[in-house]
Amino acid sequence: MNTLSSTLHSACPPLPRAPSPPSPSPKCHTRFHRVKASIAVEQQTKVALIRIGTRGRTKLPIPCDDFVIVLPLECSSPLALAQAYETRDKLMASHPELAEEGAIQIVIIKTTGDKILSQPLADIGGKGLFTKEIDEALLNSEIDIAVHSMKDVPTYLPAKTILPCNLPREDVRDAFISLSATSLADLPPGSVIGTASLRRKSQILHRYPSLNVQENFRGNVQTRLRKLSDGVVQATLLALAGLKRLSMTENVTSILSIDDMLPAVAQGAIGIACRSDDDKMAEYIASLNHEETRLAVVCERAFLQTLDGSCRTPIAGYASRNEDGNCLFRGLVASPDGTRVLETSRVGPYAVEDMIEMGKDAGKELLSRAGPNFFSS
Repeated sequence: MNTLSSTLHSACPPLPRAPSPPSPSPKCHTRFHRVKASIAVEQQTKVALIRIGTRGRTKLPIPCDDFVIVLPLECSSPLALAQAYETRDKLMASHPELAEEGAIQIVIIKTTGDKILSQPLADIGGKGLFTKEIDEALLNSEIDIAVHSMKDVPTYLPAKTILPCNLPREDVRDAFISLSATSLADLPPGSVIGTASLRRKSQILHRYPSLNVQENFRGNVQTRLRKLSDGVVQATLLALAGLKRLSMTENVTSILSIDDMLPAVAQGAIGIACRSDDDKMAEYIASLNHEETRLAVVCERAFLQTLDGSCRTPIAGYASRNEDGNCLFRGLVASPDGTRVLETSRVGPYAVEDMIEMGKDAGKELLSRAGPNFFSS
């Protein structure tokens, strides 16, 4: 049985650090300031070549070594920052001019989803809650590229933006975390599981109807683990990808198989967007693209778009390359209470047009099978 890291009991546990550029010379100073009420930025004396936008709940930035913004955990998104650092490091490794001091700047942008934590996501607007303000900053030229968790990105991108890059996908599975049980099956009837995901809730209740699910179990990874440690819930499920990126897998009790918990569309994938008229940024980020991941995400998002999915809709979808080199797509829709779960699958060539068609066709099938009143049950 695992025990939660002792860092959970600290008010401000340290953020994970990606490898940092060389320390600045004494003549090169870093200062932090607010651009807007919703944006915090690390600013160097040198003009940055690329400003990377990512999400977080900003209050007052605290200076830190190596030009990295580190915010208190109660007011930031460490996972979003880790993803921004990963993007920064890949850009630095691929383009020598970006490895110079101050060439890349991280901009923290407060999104609607970060501001409102007291309500379920579905009640405050569904999709786009973690991307809208970042997209606006991109269109207003306050940032040059935007780093997103792809599962947060609506199926329609804002006008005048493109998303030509997905970084290599992390593990798509969900992690089970508990101080009292080894798995969902090991939890006694009436146990409370915390999750903010209707996808997870519906699949849990479908297999284990005797369990209770606390829906509005929101906050960053550290906040959710702290709630678990404090006994608010008996267990929770978190994306294994996020725990790996945060170097927090020691908290995992067990890992759910794809058969037991089909992941969210684009789970584990990072997307990087830029303005459609910014050829230089498009060239930079296209150089980081992992095509196998991009095609899988395109397939899954075609499925989601066909279903017109939102945060009120329990939908899961996963495209992967099978042992024959073809695409295997699996899709699922469920009633919110888990009493009905509909699944389908497709196999076809691992090529963009074929995979888009597979996702669309799977979505049409499930729409037809579900009927008009399915998601209101």
